[in-house]
Amino acid sequence: MNTSSDRRRIAVIGGGISGLAAAYELTRARRAGAPIEECLFEASPRLGGVIRTERQDGFILEGGPDSFLTEKPDAAELARELGLGSALVGSNDRERQTYILHRGRLVPLPDGMMLMVPTRLWPALTTPLISFTGKLAVARERFQRIQPALRRDEDETVASFVRRHFGQEILENIADPLLAGVYGGDSETLSAPATLPRFWEMEQKHGSLVKAALEARRRRRASGRGSAESHPLFTTPQGGLEQLVQRLAQELEPSKVLLGRKVAALEPAQDSGGGYLVRLEGEEPYAAEAVILALPAHEVVRLARRLEPAIEGLEAVPYSSAVTVSLAYAKKDRLPPGFGFLAPKKEGRRMLACTFVHAKFPGRAPEGRALLRCFFGGARDPAVVSLNDAELVDIACEELRAILSLRASPLFARVFRSPRAMPQYTVGHAARIRQIQERLRPERGLFLAGNAYAGIGIPDCIRSGGEAARRAVEAVCSDQRAAESGARAGG
Repeated sequence: MNTSSDRRRIAVIGGGISGLAAAYELTRARRAGAPIEECLFEASPRLGGVIRTERQDGFILEGGPDSFLTEKPDAAELARELGLGSALVGSNDRERQTYILHRGRLVPLPDGMMLMVPTRLWPALTTPLISFTGKLAVARERFQRIQPALRRDEDETVASFVRRHFGQEILENIADPLLAGVYGGDSETLSAPATLPRFWEMEQKHGSLVKAALEARRRRRASGRGSAESHPLFTTPQGGLEQLVQRLAQELEPSKVLLGRKVAALEPAQDSGGGYLVRLEGEEPYAAEAVILALPAHEVVRLARRLEPAIEGLEAVPYSSAVTVSLAYAKKDRLPPGFGFLAPKKEGRRMLACTFVHAKFPGRAPEGRALLRCFFGGARDPAVVSLNDAELVDIACEELRAILSLRASPLFARVFRSPRAMPQYTVGHAARIRQIQERLRPERGLFLAGNAYAGIGIPDCIRSGGEAARRAVEAVCSDQRAAESGARAGG
C-alpha cells in the first residue's frame, strides 16, 4: 500500500470544464490504485468557468454555452458515467429552423446546410440568400474537383477557403454569421484547417465539399442516424449545463478542491527531485511533481513562460469577449417558429445572433412564455463588453423590435459577460500548438488543457482535460518507477 508520502502530487490549475475533467480523471486513477494525489486550484469562488446556469420565475438561463454537439461523444459519455444519462435531453430538431437577417428581414437558412455546405441542393438553389450567380457557384462546386490551394500541412483563412468553393455571397450571408455565432471570430483571420478541420479534410479527400457532404448524409441515413429523434443536433442536461459541473464536483474530494485560490506564480522546486511549487497569494506553496494548466492561453503564459520557453508561443493566441442578454417574455405566439436567427455583419446590427431558447430545448420557459438569448461581442464588436447592463438591454430590445417587431416589454432581463473567453484559431494556429506540444516533454511535468488548442466545444474541453490527466499520471508514475528501480539497483 502506498502511504501519502509515497504519492506523487499532481496540481490542476483552473476549475472550468477542462480542469474539472482533468481532476475527475486523476481522482479515478487514484481510486483505481495509481500512487498519486491530486489537487485543483480555482481563483474564483465557484467551479465551471463560463458554464453558469441560473433559474428565475420558472425560466432556465444559461450564462455561457447552453449545450454540446451530440456527434462529439465525450460530453454525453461523461454525463452518463456520472449518472446523468436519464437527465440528458436533445434539441427539438423537428422545430429546428434558423434564420439569416437579410436586407432587414428574416430568411430561413436553406434546409440541409452543414454549416456553409449544402447537403440538399434544391433548397440551396432556391434560397433568396444568394443570387443566381451564387447559386451557379454552388452547383458548379458539386461537380468540380476543387484542387486544394495549399499542401495539407499549410494554412489559409476561412474566408479564402469558402470563397474558393462557393464565392463571396455564401461567405457573407451564411458562413460569416455562423462562424461569428460559434467562434466570435473573423473569417478573414481564422484558420480554415484549425477552425473547420472536417471541411479541410473533405477537400483533401473529395475536392468538392458538396459532394462530400451529400455522401456523409447518405451514410448517416443508411446507418439510421439521420433522423432528429435518433440523433439530435444538440444535447444538454434537463436542468441546465451546470448540472454537469455539479456532478463532476461531487465526484472530487472536497479537501482537494480549493476555491478562491489564485495562483500567483509557478516555480521549479529547489530540490533535485524536480517538480514545481504552486505559489498562492498569502498561503504556503503547494509542491507538485506535475502541473496541469487548464487556463486561458494568456494565463498559461503568465505562469509558465519562465519555466518552459515553448509556452511563449501561446502569446499568439488572441481572445474575443462575449456578452449575452437573456430576455423573458409573457407570450411567444408572435415569434417565428424555429431556433433563432443570425445577423451578418453587413446588416449593421450589434447583435450577432438570437436564440429562441423556449423552442430549442424543452422546459426552458413556463408554458406559453418565451425566452430569448441575444449574443453580442466577438471580434466584430469588442467594445460592447464595456457597456453597462441597462445599455445592453436597451440595445437588445431595440434591435429585436426592428428585426422581430417585438414591442412587448420583457418580464425581466439578465446580462452575462465572458471577457476574453473565446480563443481565436488564427492562421498558423495548428502548427504553433503542435510545436508547443512537441517541446513540452512529459518528463518536465507541465501539461496543457482547455479550449485554446484543438476545439472550443464542451466535448473538446472534456477530452483535452482527460488526456492531459492521463499523460500526467503516466509521466509521474513512470518517474516513480524509474526512481524505485534506481534505488533498488543502488542498494
